[in-house]
Amino acid sequence: MQFHNPKDMAIAISIEAAELLEIFLWKTPAEAEQTARDKREHIEEELADISAFLFELADNLDIDLVKAIESKLEKNAQKYPVDKAKGKHTKYTDL
Repeated sequence: MQFHNPKDMAIAISIEAAELLEIFLWKTPAEAEQTARDKREHIEEELADISAFLFELADNLDIDLVKAIESKLEKNAQKYPVDKAKGKHTKYTDL
């Protein structure tokens, strides 16, 4: 438990996410699509690392991830109503 404090777990998630990003660094969208096919196993490993740390952090903080995701989706639906936001990348404050 020494290294499973919230700070270190959050840092670990960020580091693993950066490792996932590195796979796609400097690639065009088409190259990124090909990379996703060619490096599927590596991508799966990075996603597994991110997920494992995420689930561990949530467990340590007694957070139900399914409930948290559902709550966030509801908030996003309010912020980004389909009739105003569909097909746009505008921030909710500018809709």
